[in-house]
Amino acid sequence: MKVSVQAVAMWGKIAPSHSITAIMITDDQQTIVTGSQEGQICLWDLSSELKISSKEILFGHTASVTCLAKARE
Repeated sequence: MKVSVQAVAMWGKIAPSHSITAIMITDDQQTIVTGSQEGQICLWDLSSELKISSKEILFGHTASVTCLAKARE
């Protein structure tokens, strides 16, 4: 049984810097994934009107994220 846990990131008035070094779009074209020089991975919602809104930010890498790839099922 798969269990899904929603990650939540919160910050003050200024979001952490995110210098994009890698980008990927999902097959359904509803989510953009970006990797950053700061070692973060961000997920962005992409609406049918092409509006982008932040979804999640993942921390933990100790080096720049220079490549993104989809995992196989």
